[in-house]
Amino acid sequence: MKKKTGEKYDVLKLQNQVCFPLYACSKELVRQYGPYLKKLNLTYTQYIVMMVMWEKEIVSSRELAGYLHLDYGTLTPVLKRLNQMGYLIRERSAEDERLLTLTLTPEGKKLKDKAISIPPAIAECMGLSKEEFESLYVILYKALGNMEK
Repeated sequence: MKKKTGEKYDVLKLQNQVCFPLYACSKELVRQYGPYLKKLNLTYTQYIVMMVMWEKEIVSSRELAGYLHLDYGTLTPVLKRLNQMGYLIRERSAEDERLLTLTLTPEGKKLKDKAISIPPAIAECMGLSKEEFESLYVILYKALGNMEK
């Protein structure tokens, strides 16, 4: 039995794509961060770098790129700027000069206290229950892991 012409192309309708609401939601989510990050004089990319630095305190550039799913071309100017701002120190690795060792500074540690209110504010703007938020988190990381294989 032959499908109607409209049905054949339903897979190409924007409303049937999972990628579009993910894209639009991601874009909106980063926009929601804007006012909070402006107070800290950080971009979103600088903020996610700082989140890793607050957790690890010392990390290689390779590890950081892996955690954030970013390439060196994107990461390098961000790290240079955070270094200029006094939030981290960039040093060539003694074992491999191609790698940088990144170390959180005392000034970078202080910034953590200023950022503590951001995640709850963002969670509130999303309007999800704790269970919905946890489910979304699990599903997104599952999809990301599957796509990276």
